[in-house]
Amino acid sequence: MALAPRFAGLRLPLASPTDTQHILELYMDYVCPFSAKLFDTFYTFVQPLIIERCPSKLQVIFRQHIQPWHPSSTLTHEAGIAVLKLAPQKFWPFSQALFKEQKAFFDVNVVHETRNQTYVRLAKIGASVGLDESQMLALLIMSDKPDADGGLNIGNGVTNDLKLMIKANRVAGIHVSPTVLFDGIEEKTITSSFTREQWAEWLQKNII
Repeated sequence: MALAPRFAGLRLPLASPTDTQHILELYMDYVCPFSAKLFDTFYTFVQPLIIERCPSKLQVIFRQHIQPWHPSSTLTHEAGIAVLKLAPQKFWPFSQALFKEQKAFFDVNVVHETRNQTYVRLAKIGASVGLDESQMLALLIMSDKPDADGGLNIGNGVTNDLKLMIKANRVAGIHVSPTVLFDGIEEKTITSSFTREQWAEWLQKNII
């Protein structure tokens, strides 16, 4: 699936993208434990392997995939979009930091705080990887005042981008997190339990 220029930060920085590269898409949710497991193995161990062996042969895209039965999933992914808007090059480091702290955003740990209080905590994670905390909050914080036309569903500074991501995921028909697509087709052999050795074998077979 194509990647809109505004979401370019979702692409893992490897070689410049070309029409002859394979595309690996990782559909992950920030509050999904299995997504965290896949991300950690991939970002920590597989990314260096790709850079060493085949950076010009592969594009890797993080597809933000909201799981709405966890209300904070939307909020965490809004934070990811804010990072894309402010500093796209920080998206993957921010995602790593957020996945490490994901339990702090599980249902039980957000049930007694307001939406804006959750944003404050997410912006602090952004600040930990070099983002401007106040700029991030400016995109995320929800006003408690109607808009000029009296509307009450006013959204925030990332709502329109969030809608585009959700539409794209629906077109792709993705349900489970994590889900991996390889050249547009679901790669069911890759799961959250994939080890670095299995990744190396998969890369050797399919890319290198």
